[in-house]
Amino acid sequence: MNGYNEILKIFGDESRLRSIPPHRGEDSLIDLTSNDYMGLAARANQWKKDFFNLFGSQGMTSSASRLLATDQDIYYQLENYLESTYSRPVLLFNSGYHANVGILPALSIPGTLIITDRLIHASAIDGVRLGKGNFTRFNHNDISHLERIIEKEYSGYDRIIIVCESIYSMDGDLGSLSRIADLKRRFPKIILYVDEAHAIGVTGPKGAGVTAKEHLLPEVDIIVGTFGKAVASQGAFAVMREELKSYLINTARSFIFSTMIPPINAAWTLFMLKKLADMEEERNHLSCIASKFREGVKEITGMPNTSRSAIVPLPAGNAENALKLSYLLELEGILALPIRRPTVPPGGERIRFSLHASLSDENVEKILEIVSRVYNKVVV
Repeated sequence: MNGYNEILKIFGDESRLRSIPPHRGEDSLIDLTSNDYMGLAARANQWKKDFFNLFGSQGMTSSASRLLATDQDIYYQLENYLESTYSRPVLLFNSGYHANVGILPALSIPGTLIITDRLIHASAIDGVRLGKGNFTRFNHNDISHLERIIEKEYSGYDRIIIVCESIYSMDGDLGSLSRIADLKRRFPKIILYVDEAHAIGVTGPKGAGVTAKEHLLPEVDIIVGTFGKAVASQGAFAVMREELKSYLINTARSFIFSTMIPPINAAWTLFMLKKLADMEEERNHLSCIASKFREGVKEITGMPNTSRSAIVPLPAGNAENALKLSYLLELEGILALPIRRPTVPPGGERIRFSLHASLSDENVEKILEIVSRVYNKVVV
């Protein structure tokens, strides 16, 4: 065990030893740590009675993988609802992680090159590595760099899969989807794979994401979305053509060999998605307060802020500062956790604020006042 303890000591010395946060149970804290962007999870109790009246008979476990489960009705209902939104087939997964580590290795057949944005989520990185195929990366949102890679490699492969995100989870900035779609039109062998984990429910018509908002659905071959963030549930889905759905049912190991999420969970997801579809006013409000908050953080730090979403980073400079900022913010009534290596590179340590639609303009003003005071104590 000595080797493991030595690694833990290094983590401690570098102020990046993690532990699971305790349950605080304090309503007085403003929670800016979760991905409950639309505030549905915080309000779930008000809908429980209606939900159980509609879906109370659903099972608490599937007891098998999707290919073996006997009760499929609610899964089909959920897939059909999503298919009506995206006008394309949908396949459910147990989580966004399961989706990425299942789909990407399955797609990585001989003759395939995968090109990923450097800042894609760890689950997509793991999926690419599990595929054991050829892959490379382009500098974050640098479409000129991506284009040079494609031009160099295009003739040597049967297909090129480009993997990016619509909203990046650490900086809150947007992927250059329209420019990548332009490349796809020029290079027909491209398959475009977009992870919309932090966009589903938050943006686009009915909360369908950035791809739908930017009218790029015909250009994107695979969209991955999750239910564990704005949808306030658990699980994930992938939108794709019918032949790809059939292919993944037969080849995606995380789909084939995982016990499916419980039917009651799928029912809750469907229930929440229908709530989200009608929350345009809340989406507009979140967009407005996020813009106000981003501008406030920019003034506090004096640094450029690339965020265009409800995810807003506060740069700390190093892991020790990030820990201090988090501690002092909690003393002031704000729950916001530090982000350190390996989630971000050295020097990229930060506080990551996740705003939600339940916040008022007054809340945002109060939070910015506190952030300014704490930041000036620790970083300036």
